[in-house]
Amino acid sequence: MYPSRYERQPWRGVMQVCMNGHVINASCQSSPEYNKDFCTKCGAKTITQCPKCNSPISGDMQDIGVVVVGFSTPAPEFCQHCGEKFPWVKQPESKQVRKEREAIEELQFLLTRFHRIARALRKRHDGRSTLDISDEYDVQDLLYALLQIYFDDIRTEEWTPSYAGKCSRADFVLKDQEVVVEVKMTRKGLGDKELGDQLIVDIERYKTHPNCKTLICFVYDPDGRVANPKGLAKDLESQSRKELRVVVFINPT
Repeated sequence: MYPSRYERQPWRGVMQVCMNGHVINASCQSSPEYNKDFCTKCGAKTITQCPKCNSPISGDMQDIGVVVVGFSTPAPEFCQHCGEKFPWVKQPESKQVRKEREAIEELQFLLTRFHRIARALRKRHDGRSTLDISDEYDVQDLLYALLQIYFDDIRTEEWTPSYAGKCSRADFVLKDQEVVVEVKMTRKGLGDKELGDQLIVDIERYKTHPNCKTLICFVYDPDGRVANPKGLAKDLESQSRKELRVVVFINPT
């Protein structure tokens, strides 16, 4: 016979959580009908045990004859058995990582609006002279002016390490943020394939650059010469490695 309800001791059930920390079922053993192999919010795989020690993840309180269904218990941050952080606990962002992330966000804002700004410059009061973007040097000049909005230290005279016996100048080095911006402008004879070949060589150079943890490849394509901008960006960004992150902006698309 079961002990009376005043004698029996409640216990904690087992929780099912996705790898990003979404609680799927706080009582996965007593209510298995709510279990899922993958999270319906983010698609991540779900677990019920600590990845390090295989101990069950503590869930809702259980009692004989009482079934608790719901998500009342939040996902724990640390395993109560081994003390290890669970996969969904993010590491504190270092100051340098935060500076790099913020720089990329600011560059994204500028680069995705570059063509709009270039077009706006063509229309001046009384037809006054302006900067008309006709080649890569014009792109660099305008971008350099725009970078002043967010960045104080913009280096333009840095040389990338030698690759295959050749060196090339980095367009802009944001030394404090460890970000380099490489600028290209499409023209006749410089389409998808040629751009891809050039930038892959550049990416290899920058992998050993002392002030480059993120390489921003900005391709200005006002005439739409890049046939598959999303494909080109995806192929180039796949060259990212632990020592170098590659981010590609093609504008306009």
